[in-house]
Parts: sequence; C-alpha cells; structure tokens
Amino acid sequence: MAHPIVHAMVFAAVSTGIALGTAALSPVQSKEQGALARGGKLYDKWYAVIKADKPKETHPAWPASNTKKKGATTWRCKSCHGWDYLGSAGAYASGSYKTGIKGINGMAGADPAAIVKVLKNDTHKLADKMGDKDFQDLALFVSKGQIDMDKYIDRATKSPKGGDAARGADYFNTMCAQCHGVDGTLPKDMKKTLGKQMGNPWEVMHKIQNGQPAEQMPALRALDPQITVDIMTHLATLPKER
Repeated sequence: MAHPIVHAMVFAAVSTGIALGTAALSPVQSKEQGALARGGKLYDKWYAVIKADKPKETHPAWPASNTKKKGATTWRCKSCHGWDYLGSAGAYASGSYKTGIKGINGMAGADPAAIVKVLKNDTHKLADKMGDKDFQDLALFVSKGQIDMDKYIDRATKSPKGGDAARGADYFNTMCAQCHGVDGTLPKDMKKTLGKQMGNPWEVMHKIQNGQPAEQMPALRALDPQITVDIMTHLATLPKER
C-alpha cells in the first residue's frame, strides 16, 4: 500500500492540474508543447533564440513601401505576419509594421515538412540561418501553435474578453511577479511596463503563451488559455508608467 505522503503528493498534483484548468500531459504531449513554445519564440525573434548575430541588412523581401523599419527587425517572422498571425488582415493592416504581407493563419494545420520548405525558399531566405531542429519547431508552431486571438481579445477596444482581473492577479503574483514585480515594472531594462504593453494585447498574449526569446520567462502554453486572458485582464490594471 502506498505511503500516505505519496497519496498526498498525487492528490496535490491532480488538484493543481484541475485548478489550472488542464489535464495532465503525457510525456509525448509535454515534449510537443515544449517544441511549440520554442517555435513561438523563434517566430518572435529567431536569432535571439539560437544566439546568432543579428542580421545587419534589411530583409530582401521587406516592402520598399515601408520605410519605418529596417535591419534585424525585418527578419523577424512577427514583423511581417503579426502577433495575431493575420498579417495585413490583422493589427498590421496599419501602423509602422504595415507591409501588405498576408498572415500565417492560412498555414494552420499544414504539414510541418511543407512549411519548412516555405521557410527555406528564396522569399524567406532562412535556409542557411537556422538548424534542422529550429526549422522543425518553427514549422510546428505555424502548423499547430497558432491561437485564434479574436476569440480572446476584442479587436476594437484591445481588451481581453471575459477575463477575471482578481483571478489574474492571483496567477500573476504567484507565477510572474518574482521577475516583473507586483506592479509589472520590472526588470528595469524592460522598455515598457506590463501595463503599457497591454496597448498591444496580441504581443502580450503571444509572449505569455510562448515565453520571451533568450530569457527565462516560462511559457504557459500547456495551460488553459483562459489563464492567460485572466492575467492580461490584471495587467491592464497595472501602472503604465514607472
């Protein structure tokens, strides 16, 4: 018969899973979730994830019509296709990242091997930039990792839909505040407070789900997306200035 302490540990683990709104993942599922999160970080800033030098030249496929961005940022997947994955049909239909380039949403569910071929083609020019594992993780994210953000974010108001700020505060204060501070103003080298970053909720949701490239920020992808929405609802109440 198992020791009572073992029973207590199992009960605690199961209870935690229920509280966080997710069932326990199998080792295979857990491995895929890790690859998806890494792929999301590569989508954000691949050269930071693989610790490569920043590209110095503007990407050859960057539209000449956009003169507001140049250099390394034009090589980031998100710069063309958006944090909401909709490209010219989403938040990047206007603003400093307007390019007229379509999103990656049309590739959701596609064969990752086919996506790798696209990433390596003459348009994207990434063939010699990353390794096989990097391409596999990025392609897996494009195929299986996209979230329909319109389900969670009101596009007109840029506000989370159906979030609970009090519950979000509980999540934030136990999972995020150690690095970001209870008021969301840390670390000091973070350019904008978390409250101000909620001006771009699609970026915030992507980063909460997948983590921050080259940082120790945990990815919450394996948890119920409602947890992310609750955290975002809390972030919207935090100071916008230090």
